[in-house]
Amino acid sequence: MDASRYSNFLNWNTICCTKSTTIIKFADDTVVVGLISDNNETAYLKEIRNLENWCQRNNLLLNVSKTKELIVDFSTKQERNYQTPIINESPVERVNSFKYLGVHITQDLSWSWHINTVVKKARQRLYHLRRLRDFRLPSKVLRNFYSCTIESILTGNILTWFGNSTMQDRRALQRVVRSAERTIHTELPDLHSIYSRRCWTKARKIVKDLSHPNNGLFSLMRSGKRFRSLKANTERLRRSFFPQAIRSLNQYITQY
Repeated sequence: MDASRYSNFLNWNTICCTKSTTIIKFADDTVVVGLISDNNETAYLKEIRNLENWCQRNNLLLNVSKTKELIVDFSTKQERNYQTPIINESPVERVNSFKYLGVHITQDLSWSWHINTVVKKARQRLYHLRRLRDFRLPSKVLRNFYSCTIESILTGNILTWFGNSTMQDRRALQRVVRSAERTIHTELPDLHSIYSRRCWTKARKIVKDLSHPNNGLFSLMRSGKRFRSLKANTERLRRSFFPQAIRSLNQYITQY
């Protein structure tokens, strides 16, 4: 794989794709994902033109100022010059990162920026937790407040980013949890345990749902007792969700 390109588009209600491009849609937010191999950008740029033409036929106007392109390229062989997409005769802005469904995605697929943002937001909520403690609210109420307003921030989309987070970033996250523990004098679940439990829960749902597009990644070995591990050529892939989910399932089978 040479590179992946992500373009963030709004207000497109048609889902279409080719072998090297796909559409990810949520509500009124649409992302075009293109895989560029051998410097061939034809399919990706064609998909964007199809989008523009569809909008014109349906009397919709794409807001180019809100449309961004992000290139993820880990190739070290040579520097590549990618063509800038044009929409309504205006070039699409190319960025180093953008926020998609609450997650900050960067061109190097590191999660420090996202985690720093999450930690900052969670620490702001700690002030309100301390104020509630000063009002002598019951421990159960404080624990519920933490779960709803602080833990929910720390664990939002955790399956996406926690596996590839650095130890430094994990310590920053855990410091927020420890601060909350000192405030309400109650032991709270650590984020790694939450991540592991959610990995297992999500994996179980995918295995049971035969219509899930990623169900085929979970295949049993000949013994019928353990799932076949996914081949991962990079540490980034090995620590991503699907390999982690399969290891989580196999670990549960081993224990029980």
